[in-house]
Amino acid sequence: MSDVEPETTAKPITSLEDAIDQCQSLGMRLSRQRRSILELLWQVEEHLSARQIYDRLNQAGKDIGHTSVYQNLEALSQQGIIECVERSDGRLYGNLSHSHSHMNCLDTDQIIDIQVELPSELIAQIEAQVGVTISDYRVDFFGYRHSNPKM
Repeated sequence: MSDVEPETTAKPITSLEDAIDQCQSLGMRLSRQRRSILELLWQVEEHLSARQIYDRLNQAGKDIGHTSVYQNLEALSQQGIIECVERSDGRLYGNLSHSHSHMNCLDTDQIIDIQVELPSELIAQIEAQVGVTISDYRVDFFGYRHSNPKM
């Protein structure tokens, strides 16, 4: 997998209907398996591994194979329809593909999507320090959901 960002879409995908519309506008076939994956990601609004997606779909009575899950996730993430988060323990897939930030919960291992707008003064400070013009950003936060962190 390359480190190249997927092409950005004209408008953010903010619903299952937007995701389906984007598939169709890109000429992607909306197979039963692909639709089931999109429906699951929009229903649970969590970041899931390919294995978790496979297990949940099959537990729900959707007959879908491992290879089909992996191929569809790869196609959907490469086209910028879903998010793929690379972690040391593997890839996780989420329903939001537009720019957003994450809260990484260290006690539950969840990734929670959040919208964060940094102060313009901070953006200007970073731009001056690095010598670039920032066009977009994503921030990763790390913390504990519960008051007693595991040590």
